[in-house]
Amino acid sequence: MKTGIRIYEKGLEEYSKSSIIFGNFMMMLWIALGTAACWFLYPIAAWIYLAFAIVMVGVVLRKFVCINCYYYDKWCSMGWGKLSALLFKRGNIEEFNKSIGLKLAPITYGFLTLIPLILIIISTIQNFTVYKIVVLVLLLLISFYSGAAGRKKACTKCKMRLLCPGSAVK
Repeated sequence: MKTGIRIYEKGLEEYSKSSIIFGNFMMMLWIALGTAACWFLYPIAAWIYLAFAIVMVGVVLRKFVCINCYYYDKWCSMGWGKLSALLFKRGNIEEFNKSIGLKLAPITYGFLTLIPLILIIISTIQNFTVYKIVVLVLLLLISFYSGAAGRKKACTKCKMRLLCPGSAVK
């Protein structure tokens, strides 16, 4: 790959399938818990949340982030390089930092965390149940893992870590 972009040469060429499966399981669990958290207060909000999560995580961010990534058509930490190659034409790695997707990603993941947290807290205040507390605790744990520990682990091995403003390791 001949570009003026500095990639992290010690990064993985492709991530292991087991780490990709685990990462996607955690993402699906996060979305499922968020959907359940929304459902407790407003079932329609749960459907909107689920649709938002699927569209933004599965399509929009793949279009606006992954097409310009080193891992396009490769097994990145989540396998999304392969997914974006199935859906969209390759972009240009030089355009990676200019992508609107890099601004949309933290907003998207922020909504995926904050909206269900707010709704489940309101719901729990209105009508306390143990199920709500279990979902709340699991949602907090998954959100923390995904936003901190899991992200840092993936970023440590990523070839894009020097270029990516969202990298948890610099």
